[in-house]
Amino acid sequence: MRIAEFKLERYFARWEFVAKLLLGSSDAEAFGIDELLSLADDDSRRLWRDMRLGYTEAPGHPFLRAEIAKLYRGIDPDDVLVFAGAEEAIFTYANTALSAGDHAVVMWPAYQSLHEAARAAGADVTLLRLRYDKGWALDVDELASLVTAKTATVIFNVPHNPTGGIPDRKSFDAAVALCEHIGARLFVDEVYRYGEIDDSRRLPAACETSPAGVSLGGVAKPFGLAGLRIGWVATKDRSMLARLARFKDYLTICSSAPSELLAIAGLRARDRLLARNREIALSNLALLDDLFKRRSDDLEWVRPPAWPVGFPRLLRDEPIDDFASRLVEQTGVMIAPGSIFDHEGNHFRIGFGRRNMPQALERFEAFLDA
Repeated sequence: MRIAEFKLERYFARWEFVAKLLLGSSDAEAFGIDELLSLADDDSRRLWRDMRLGYTEAPGHPFLRAEIAKLYRGIDPDDVLVFAGAEEAIFTYANTALSAGDHAVVMWPAYQSLHEAARAAGADVTLLRLRYDKGWALDVDELASLVTAKTATVIFNVPHNPTGGIPDRKSFDAAVALCEHIGARLFVDEVYRYGEIDDSRRLPAACETSPAGVSLGGVAKPFGLAGLRIGWVATKDRSMLARLARFKDYLTICSSAPSELLAIAGLRARDRLLARNREIALSNLALLDDLFKRRSDDLEWVRPPAWPVGFPRLLRDEPIDDFASRLVEQTGVMIAPGSIFDHEGNHFRIGFGRRNMPQALERFEAFLDA
């Protein structure tokens, strides 16, 4: 297998642990272990105390799969397969659902592995472009024009990274119906689910909408538990789940025991995890609203309906790559330029899920003034 260099991950490898303030990260404020355990129920703390550092069950701890299943309607623990992060699940799906001669339609801009893993598996990939001038909206008519008789899968990301966008319910339902009509499996990266600013905008999970729908989830983004590296796939298609499990045998086989037990504690306390991170994100979003109002000559964006990411555009003549390089080198503030998503506009990803965003924003605006 040959696969393209992962531009976003290479960019973060260069700057994530060097830059003083990360203004381009896509995760919420991380929890510490003591903080998480203080929110845990008695059973979760007992599991943690009694943990043995042996191998774990390959499908995932039964208690963990039970907690994940509670996030969906009509999903049983046996409909869930746990992975060492959502990235492993994306790679596994591409290599089990697709092969040479298949066609995939992938929502774009996107986390690169959503389309590159499909290409590396031999599939012909067509990008379904979300456009700034259309408010990053899902265009179902364009999707219909892109699918073919060979389309094996359609891949969405909802809520969307890097724009924070959410399709309207009518468009999403139409896309689901289209996939069912042509016999294409719908795979939806839902790792930002529960980050909707208005809960009424939350769409049904892919695994809830169709017997062949596949939902990708994880504890990394709104939950603030990225360091656990726990992701999952949920689907009612047990034959697909079995194929994923067989491929996973060649990767991690099973997840880390400490990570699984902490993820159980986190998901059992999910309402409090989400409430804390939602408060941080919405407080930061108010600061961004003020910034974009004051700096309308320099910046514009489509205000995201989900946290913790947005995809603003720099209105200056300077290319965003040059601006981002000068910003991090001179101020220690890192943003994520749109070029790492192969986006041709002067956009950049901004993350507003962390407590230190006000300090980062202060330096960012001082840089604009300078």
